Amino acid sequence: MTTQNAINWPEKYLPGTGDNFVSNEVIVQGVAAAQVWRYLTDTSTWESYYDNITGVSFPDGGGPVLKDDVIFTFDPVGFSSVRTQNARVVEFQAPAKGVPGRLSWTADQDGAPEERLDVLHAWLVEDLPGGRVRILTQETQIGHPAAELARLLPNPMLNGHQAWLNGLIKMASGGPDA
Repeated sequence: MTTQNAINWPEKYLPGTGDNFVSNEVIVQGVAAAQVWRYLTDTSTWESYYDNITGVSFPDGGGPVLKDDVIFTFDPVGFSSVRTQNARVVEFQAPAKGVPGRLSWTADQDGAPEERLDVLHAWLVEDLPGGRVRILTQETQIGHPAAELARLLPNPMLNGHQAWLNGLIKMASGGPDA
């Protein structure tokens, strides 16, 4: 029997306690966690394989590669109630032999109470036996915009994250045309 690793959740963002929660996962052969990690943590590549994010910037300097405690902003695309997100990396551990890669950031959207959004977006990237890689991404959202997204069918956040995973695998496999 094999036990899979899980996301480390701060109490505030436990799945099912917010206004919107999504979970997406892929397991594929022929790609290593280190290849995936490169494209996941280098924000300068995001727009080349994921259409739902733009305008990544690092207001305090640094970047484009994410690291522990770095602050960055980004603009989600295609979500009418979600605007520029102010984000901070809260967990960063590169994958290594027998150790999953872990990346998570909190993000918020300021504004009037009905516009506020508080998010934790987490990633787990791990090599599995048989030349496989597993990528799990989950997000908890708190706030009125999150509740609005959760009511939409199909859920745009679920579909958006699946597109991110698909693009990430494609890039890690050899580029956008792979």
